[in-house]
Amino acid sequence: MATNGFVRQGRRVLRMEARALERLRRRLDRRFVQGVQLLQACQGRVVVTGMGKPGLIAQKISATLASLGVPSLWLHPAEAAHGDLGRVTAQDVVLALSQSGETEEVVHFAAILERIGATLLVMTGNPRSRLARRADVVLDTGVEEEAGPGGLVPTASTTAMLALGDALAVTLAEAKGFRAEDFARLHPGGSLGRRLSLTVKDLMRTGPANPIVRPSAPVQRVLLAITAARAGSATVVDGRGRLIGLFTDGDLRRHLARDPHVLRRPVRAVMTKRPKAVAPSLLAVEALKMLRAYRIDEVPVVDAAQRPVGLLDVQDLLKAGLA
Repeated sequence: MATNGFVRQGRRVLRMEARALERLRRRLDRRFVQGVQLLQACQGRVVVTGMGKPGLIAQKISATLASLGVPSLWLHPAEAAHGDLGRVTAQDVVLALSQSGETEEVVHFAAILERIGATLLVMTGNPRSRLARRADVVLDTGVEEEAGPGGLVPTASTTAMLALGDALAVTLAEAKGFRAEDFARLHPGGSLGRRLSLTVKDLMRTGPANPIVRPSAPVQRVLLAITAARAGSATVVDGRGRLIGLFTDGDLRRHLARDPHVLRRPVRAVMTKRPKAVAPSLLAVEALKMLRAYRIDEVPVVDAAQRPVGLLDVQDLLKAGLA
């Protein structure tokens, strides 16, 4: 094939697979509802199985279910006959994938399930197959033709199985009331997990990195404290340690243009009074939204008594991958 035919061939494959998905979408009916209800009522785990290419799709479906809070495992049907059946209980729902519905290992596995008492949900392109006849619910993933050479290589059929698995998993998760916060709990290492679990307390600067000064301190001394902390501001507190102001390098520039003696002035004369502040428990992503909305780079972190406990810098939020 000439290289100018590569794109044409790629588009042909994608067109065939998209057509298979559209037919699958139109075909969804009460059996899909029954499939979701089976999974929703499952008191154990969803055991997903399949051989060959459908087996690989089964692994992905199991992983998707688990990521959405549905206890799930993938089980090789051949290994099931050699001891792994002990993983399956009567409380489980087994989701079996087989395009032909005649895959010997999967059909044999299904026959054994009847003795265990597990429920069987099947995805197959052949609703009249031996596997389908053993199922409690059958989901038809049949396609008119595969996109591979000679229509032999599983392509459109595995795409249909994968998409239908996603549809099952997402519909089930929504039926169970699964929330973004739940996803974050199960994905603490992912970007969404960080966005929904990191709080201001996790990222705020404390101790020497959080300069706190009294209102009578000269601006020059405050600048030294800011420099030593490698910060961009200093928090100003009253005699009881409560937040009353914030002094930033922006405040310095504004006053220096009008007052050449500003370095000798007490910081209360040039600070920003009643500055914005955040609580340690606030989600870091919400704090970032606030900083951007008010176009500020740093904000004091205060406790319930308005005493500063930290300093939050926009750069620390960006380094944490919250942008």
